[in-house]
Amino acid sequence: MKLYRIGELARLSEISLRTIDYYTKLGLIQPESRSDTNYRLYSDETLMRLKRIETMKREKYSLEEIKADLTHWNKVSRDELVTDKLTSLQFKLKQLEKEVREVGPLVEKLKPTQLKNLHQKLTPSAAACIEALLLLMGKGPLS
Repeated sequence: MKLYRIGELARLSEISLRTIDYYTKLGLIQPESRSDTNYRLYSDETLMRLKRIETMKREKYSLEEIKADLTHWNKVSRDELVTDKLTSLQFKLKQLEKEVREVGPLVEKLKPTQLKNLHQKLTPSAAACIEALLLLMGKGPLS
């Protein structure tokens, strides 16, 4: 396993040393081990985690939300690839929720025949997903 000192990690992740120190203090990342000269050593998984943190920040997550999500995902799996997929799914779900909020008022204005036609044009999985989101938002089903 390749281990990086903080300077190498900062260069590879394009995140400042100061930010990496801050994330370490917050518990968002943690060193894998320490060198004989007491340098913190970080793994490739930490590099992936940093990229995920930066992506979540761009998506307007607060550091507290990021920490909560990462802690929750670590309970599901310690594998960074799994948690990366969970992050991706969470982003897609938030995008779907946004789209449903935008489309919801339009769908409510449709006549029953228009609603039925719309429902028939959707793939079954898309219709099920939209219906589930509408129900979660307190709206009625499409059909």
